This record gives sequence, C-alpha cells and structure tokens, in this order.
Amino acid sequence: MKRAVFCFISIICIFGLIGCSSKVSGEKQEDKKVIKIGITPNPFKEIVEEIKPLVKEKGYELEVKEFTDYMTPNTALVDKELDVNFYQHIPFLNKFNNDKHADLTYASKVFIAPIGIYSKKIKDIKELKENSEIGIPNDPTNEARALKLLASAGLIKVKDGDFITIVDITENPKKLNIKELDAAQIPRTLDQLDIGVINTNFALAAKLNPAKDSIYKEAEDSPYSNILAVRKEDKDKPYVKALSEVLTSKEFKKFIEDKYKGVLIPSF
Repeated sequence: MKRAVFCFISIICIFGLIGCSSKVSGEKQEDKKVIKIGITPNPFKEIVEEIKPLVKEKGYELEVKEFTDYMTPNTALVDKELDVNFYQHIPFLNKFNNDKHADLTYASKVFIAPIGIYSKKIKDIKELKENSEIGIPNDPTNEARALKLLASAGLIKVKDGDFITIVDITENPKKLNIKELDAAQIPRTLDQLDIGVINTNFALAAKLNPAKDSIYKEAEDSPYSNILAVRKEDKDKPYVKALSEVLTSKEFKKFIEDKYKGVLIPSF
C-alpha cells in the first residue's frame, strides 16, 4: 500500500513538473524579445529601419527579412518562419486566406500607399492613344485594384467585384492591350509600355515618386490600407501589441507625414 501511494504521488509530481515546464516554455515564447518581421522593398524597408529605436524602447529587437514577391511573406508567416509581416492591404490578406485556407489576421491599419499610373511616353492620361500597351499587376487583388484605377481614369469600364480580372472589362473603347505582369516587373518594363500601373513600394524602388511622377493615382479615401499582419493566435501577444503601438504612434505618424508628404497616408 505504501509503495502504491508513493507511486501515485510521484506520478502527480511528474505531471505537475511537466505542466510547469510547459507554462514556462509558453511564457518564454509569448514574451519573445526578437520579432521576425517580413517586408517588401521601400517604403517598408526604410520604415522598419526608422521604427527600430521606438521598438527597442519597448524592449524588443526587429529581425528583418526582405522579400521581392507578394506571396512568400504570407506563406512564411503561416509556416512560423516570421512573427509578423508588413507589406499588404486587407483585400490581399483576405484573398490569401481564402485561397490557401489560412487563418491570418491583422493587428492594425497603418497607412494607404495609393497605386498610380506611370509613363515614360506621355505626360497626361488623356494623351493615351488607341491600341496602347498597358501593364498591370497580375496578383488577384492588385489586378482588380489596377483595373478599377483605369476605370476611374475613364479608360475602361469593368464589372463590380473585389477580384475582377481583364475578362471582367465590359468596355474598352480605345482597344487598349492590357498585359498582366508581375508587379515587380512593371517598373523595369516601363520603357516598353505606354503606361504601367505600379504599386508604391515598387515605384519608390525604381526611384519614381508617386506624388510627382504618376500621371494618375488613387484617391486618398482608398480602401486599400496597409496592415501589420499576424497569425490569429498571436494577435494579442505582448510583442505584437508593442509593435502595433509603435506603428500607430504620434511619432510614427509625424514621420510618415514629414517624410512622404502625401505619398503615404496614415490610416489611424
């Protein structure tokens, strides 16, 4: 009997230690001090460099990984190779979740980076001739965004919808030849196009200023706000809250307004 009681007490103690060990391990994971953040090129790269001191004041370090495409940062976040990413807008995130059966969400809206139309051949959108060559991003949400921009410029008409493609063009009076291209490729092929619809980060990387060099761009009330994306289970963890607070702080807002002067528009 004494041996049985001793064994029973021993088992309880072992499970108690395992439980304590798991709790400590979980706390360490939640209270991580190095945040792995995925970004795409500028403005995100220089923004992350700017906020590093503010993040450090909150007790965290940023480990930055830069990507040149729009899909890999979300895949890396799902696979836990990243803790957060900062490069996309809400419709893009929703589309990724739907297509990949993922469960990503966002901690905060940060800014709008209006998409624009650029050209090395014309100075005014009204100068565009029939049969002109146009480059637009080929990823689902940015293709829809680009087509809606062309429609708002009066060049085409399209069906309603969040994820329209070139097959949803209902009127194309100028018989424009619209090419679906990788978003990063459009600035590099702008010489070969009459106009190109370019996302702000790739425009800046190509030394194009959206406020000065675009011949037409999105309105400031665009619904495409860039976000700090996270896994849903991590949304309320201290390191996510700390980074979100920095990206929606008065100091950061002033930096955006002073540095980008309308190229980026705070969403908070």
